[in-house]
Amino acid sequence: AGGVLVTRPRASVTPKHMALSAVAGLGLSSGPARLGARKSYGAAAVRHPASGVTRVVPKRKEAVQTRAQGSTFGRLFRVTTFGESHGGGVGCVVDGVPPRLQITQGELQFELDRRRPGQSRITTPRDEADTCEILSGVGLDGVTLGTPIAVLVRNKDHRSQDYGEIAVAYRPSHADATYDMKYGVRAIAGGGRSSARETIGRVAAGAIAKKILAQIAGTEILAYVSQVKDVVAENVDHETMTMEDVEANIARCPDGVSAEKMIAAIDKVRVKGDSCGGVVTCIVRNCPRGLGAPVFDKLEADLAKAMMSLPATKGFEIGSGFAGVNTTGSEHNDEFFMDPVTGLRTRTNRSGGVQGGISNGEIIELKIAFKPTSTITRPQNTVNRDGVDVSLQAKGRHDPCVVPRAVPMVEAMVALVLVDHLMMQFAQCNLLGREDYSDLVQGNMKTLYDPEFIGGTGTGGTMSGKDMADAFSED
Repeated sequence: AGGVLVTRPRASVTPKHMALSAVAGLGLSSGPARLGARKSYGAAAVRHPASGVTRVVPKRKEAVQTRAQGSTFGRLFRVTTFGESHGGGVGCVVDGVPPRLQITQGELQFELDRRRPGQSRITTPRDEADTCEILSGVGLDGVTLGTPIAVLVRNKDHRSQDYGEIAVAYRPSHADATYDMKYGVRAIAGGGRSSARETIGRVAAGAIAKKILAQIAGTEILAYVSQVKDVVAENVDHETMTMEDVEANIARCPDGVSAEKMIAAIDKVRVKGDSCGGVVTCIVRNCPRGLGAPVFDKLEADLAKAMMSLPATKGFEIGSGFAGVNTTGSEHNDEFFMDPVTGLRTRTNRSGGVQGGISNGEIIELKIAFKPTSTITRPQNTVNRDGVDVSLQAKGRHDPCVVPRAVPMVEAMVALVLVDHLMMQFAQCNLLGREDYSDLVQGNMKTLYDPEFIGGTGTGGTMSGKDMADAFSED
């Protein structure tokens, strides 16, 4: 790797030493693993302690280059979110989106409107339109280019003056103290990155992922509020439930009777300056079979990480979950049978649509527990940044219960996991066995290599200014 190997004479040089020399000459580490890519300047002589081999290696730049710590999710379909709650704006950069996907600002806005604040009396009264701007990655004709898609939502209705009390005092069970422990500094107003406003980028990216999944497999991802405090939804049919059923009330519970009880429970704590928690259930219909990989990339493992990365989450279940421990194997096993229309099926779905870490085509069923909102207006005992016991009565505008607005956030994260696994599945398991590889070998523009397409319509490659304006209008 640009270095010159120099060996010191010794009584015997073993094959192991020779191998170490060869590895050193290639610039590869035979000792501790290198943590990141480094740029090199100059050179230095380094002697291996065991073999006595000396090699000339480039000097390393002190700074280590790493990816955005904790802000990037996914492997092939990668999402990086950015921004603080009271900063100039929040958003995401989505890399790995397949080209030639038709997507509009309106499709992203639909999902963002479902998660935005100020929707009802049981959500935060912060009034944000959350209008998104697509800055890159989509052509003027609304088709993805295969390049990173940047989405920005500008913050407008933030009241930083409401956060004077927490500038020095830590909110109990919030991220204030742990952010100070980690970074030694934090964004005080609005909670910075620990605020649920960070999820705007996830929901925008999730809208793109949903579009891909629906277009390829007809996949439906639907979440709903299944519990608030001790009120549990009943009579919800996962086979027939629709988004219209979920959006029919401000609790986002498809069971209308239970929804009214949930709203009453939230109102009861809201007027007292308190908060409560709940459970969001998410289902996936028409999930492609075969998604997930043993052993560390199991589908439910990635779903669990995705769900637990959302603000205020404290629990995750798939299928029978913790209740499965009360059964025997003969009671819990999902027996197979052949459906004359759809082929292999299971008579029950205690596995929750995933077996051995791989999707089996049945409905995926998840439950995610959300704790009560940390920021409440009731007085609480806490400690300030100087280590002194104090009393805190927080101000600001906060959700008395996060689960109604968490519904689109959960759907988005499920979509991001599934589309990432779908792309990995296609790349690994669907590469071989094709009859025609011309698009892989020659490229995706057939007019440049296929005689059947060369020449197009024969009208040439020009467009008038009017035709250009009509085809690619910025409106």
